[in-house]
Amino acid sequence: ALKSLVDEFEATGGIPPDTRGVKSFIFDLGKKGGKPSIRLNFQDYCGEYLNANARISDQETVQNLINESVIILIAIDAPALMEAKGQYNDLINRPLQIKNILAKAFQELKEPRLVILAPIKCETYLQNAKSTQELLRRVKDEYANLISFLSSELLLPWVVTVVTPVQTVGTVVFSHINVIKKGGKKDPIFKFHKIYTHAKYSPKDCDQPFRYILRFLLKQEINRINYHWGPFSFIRSWFNLDQEIKEAAQTVVKDCKTNPQDGFAILQGKQYL
Repeated sequence: ALKSLVDEFEATGGIPPDTRGVKSFIFDLGKKGGKPSIRLNFQDYCGEYLNANARISDQETVQNLINESVIILIAIDAPALMEAKGQYNDLINRPLQIKNILAKAFQELKEPRLVILAPIKCETYLQNAKSTQELLRRVKDEYANLISFLSSELLLPWVVTVVTPVQTVGTVVFSHINVIKKGGKKDPIFKFHKIYTHAKYSPKDCDQPFRYILRFLLKQEINRINYHWGPFSFIRSWFNLDQEIKEAAQTVVKDCKTNPQDGFAILQGKQYL
């Protein structure tokens, strides 16, 4: 669908409001031809579950998912964050609600967690150094409550927080906002257009959140192995028993973007990456 976008369009997608339940996407990772050593279970839910009038059971579903997850990816609608002086950010991105959900999930946390703040549909704001820095600044400002909470004394030793912008289509920019009145409410419709008529689908940095996920998981796996071997972990070093996992980690890290000048940032927890 993204490849067939017309000249001007509204950004839509995600799980439809009338879809019930949670969608799971499972990825098995391991050596080619061998048994997978890591299984990733991505779980997604309908955004309507976060609405004020959502059913209690749906809200509980979201809370339970976050409670059980080692990695939380927070997609940030960049135009809602950046345009119209951010007046639609709370409506669409709900930063305070997300902070409250994580506050419940991270009570008495004793194991590492990774939180990814991923601005999407952000092509418009990565065109030059000035706009890129403004995007990163706005993320930090509008999610200041969440970031401050995650860097609190009890959570700082356990939580990794990163910002990883994703150019969802790559060849489109924000155009304008249409406001539709429905029952006394004003619903913003964000419009986009291609940078030129025959521009092709060309996403950029879609791999970066995944690279951070792998960095985090591979580091945890290395730590887990060292913990189980205890004082005899030097034996593994002698015989290069961890060579494959270390090579995999190095490969992932090599192409993982961390430069704030490009809109990326490791806000805390680098020791777990």
